[in-house]
Amino acid sequence: MTRYPPQKSPGTPPDAGLRSPRGHRRRLSGTARYTLIRTATAMLQAAFVLVAVFVLTSLLPGDSVDAVLGEQGTSEQQRLARAELGLDEPAWTRFVHWVSDLGHADLGHSLVTGLPVTDEIGSRFAATAVLAGAALAVLVPLALALGLLTGLREGSLADRVLNASTLALHAVPEFVLGLLLTAWLSVGLGLLPATAAGLRGSEILTEPAVLILPVGVLVARQLCDLARQIRIGVAAQTGGPVVRHLRLLGLPERTIVLRHVLPGCLAPSVQQLARCVDGLLGGTVVIESLFAVGGLGTGFVESVQDRDIPAVQGYALLFAATALTVNLLADLTAARLTPQREERA
Repeated sequence: MTRYPPQKSPGTPPDAGLRSPRGHRRRLSGTARYTLIRTATAMLQAAFVLVAVFVLTSLLPGDSVDAVLGEQGTSEQQRLARAELGLDEPAWTRFVHWVSDLGHADLGHSLVTGLPVTDEIGSRFAATAVLAGAALAVLVPLALALGLLTGLREGSLADRVLNASTLALHAVPEFVLGLLLTAWLSVGLGLLPATAAGLRGSEILTEPAVLILPVGVLVARQLCDLARQIRIGVAAQTGGPVVRHLRLLGLPERTIVLRHVLPGCLAPSVQQLARCVDGLLGGTVVIESLFAVGGLGTGFVESVQDRDIPAVQGYALLFAATALTVNLLADLTAARLTPQREERA
C-alpha cells in the first residue's frame, strides 16, 4: 500500500513543523548552558575566596596568642595557647580543618569573647540589614527617577545640572562626606543625631533618626553610578528607531516609556545594581565605624584590631558570599532579560 505524506495547510512553510520544536530546544539548552557555566564560575570564585581569606588572615600583623594572653603571658603560656589554638600545626592542616568545620556551619569561637562567631555575626546582622535595606529602598527609586529624567531629556539643562552634581558628589570620599554632613546637620544645626552609639543589632529600629545620615552617605555614593547607567540606557532606547516609529504611530509617551524604553535598559541596570550592592557592603565598614552603628562593619573592624582571626574570617566570608550570590543572581536575571544572549550561549 502506498503511503502518502501528511497534508499541510496552504501557506505553511515546508519545514515549519520541525523548526519550532528544534528552536525551542535550542533556546532551552542555551539558557541551561549559561546557567550551569555561570554557576560553576561562581563556585570556582567561592573556592578562590576560601583560600584568599585564609591566606590573608594568616598574614595579618601580630599574633592571635596576644589577643588571648595579652602582653603579660609567659613563654610557656604562649606555647600552650598556641597548641590549644592549633597554631603549631602546618598551614595546610589548619586550612583543611577550617574548611571541614565550615561544612558543618562552624566558624569557630571568638578569641576575645569566647562566643561562637556565628552568634557574634547574628547579633550584629540586624543593624547592617536595616542600614543596607533602607539604603536600597531609597537608592533604587531615586536612581530610576533621575535616570529617566536625564535620559528622556538628554542634553537639557536638567541633564547637565544633574550630571555635574552627581559627578561632583561621586568625587567626595564617603568618610569625608559623612564628616561634613555630621558637622553641618548634627553639630551645627542639631537636627540629627551624630552617632548610633549604644545601639546594637535590632535596637537601631527604636531610633530611626540615627539612620538618616549613614543612609544618606551610602546612597550618595552609589546613586551616581546607578542613575548614570539608567540614563545611558534610556537615552539609547529613546533615540532608537523603534521609539521614533512608535511616536509616529501616536502612542502615548507614558506607554512608550513603560513598555518599551524601560525594559530595554533593565539588563545592564540590574548588573549595575549588583555592583552597587557590593559598594554598599564595602561602604558599611566605613560608615558604621564613622557613625558608631553596631553592625557587621563595626564588628569586622574591631575583630581586625583585636587580631581575632576566627571572627575576621567569618565576617570576610559573609561579605564575600553575599557579593558572589548577588552578582550571580544579577547575571542570571540579565541573561533572562536578554534573549539574544541566550541564543549565543
